[in-house]
Amino acid sequence: MALRAEVYKALLQVADMDRHIYEDFNLILARHPSETEERLMVRVLAFALNASDGLQMGKGISTEDEADLYEKDPTGAVKTWIQVGLPDEKWLKKASARAEQVLLYIYGKNAALWWATHQQALKKIKKLRVYGLDPETTKQVAAQCARNMSLQCQIQDGELWLTHAQGSLSLRPELLWPCE
Repeated sequence: MALRAEVYKALLQVADMDRHIYEDFNLILARHPSETEERLMVRVLAFALNASDGLQMGKGISTEDEADLYEKDPTGAVKTWIQVGLPDEKWLKKASARAEQVLLYIYGKNAALWWATHQQALKKIKKLRVYGLDPETTKQVAAQCARNMSLQCQIQDGELWLTHAQGSLSLRPELLWPCE
């Protein structure tokens, strides 16, 4: 018998001064047994950084060939494909063919090594933007993971402040590609 996903709920209040988005989102997240709490919370951070009315969570880590998060236009075409972690290059190429833009948020203790190893190949993928997240900060965010969460996120000048029941922390995603 296959293990079932656990359901997590998050009330995410976003105040994004950079994009002028001020909204509350009720997120329902499926956490597959093979998904870590850190990965789940990075998906929440990616949602906050790209929050919009049309942004949706994907079905989860167990669903191949689907984004972790995505936004479609009114015709059903994928505008934004968001992936977290250290994915295979071939999935990012497929995503680039299916979406207007592809965003990748890499994190974890092996992220810098992974980026150094894969950056030349990834830089050839059109429409791809790669962000690095500080591994110590994503660990701290993971420590706040709970089945029911209330999170406030303020974004200003590219810096994200996340407030939760135990306090707050800041995170500045580093744009790795393209370099601007």
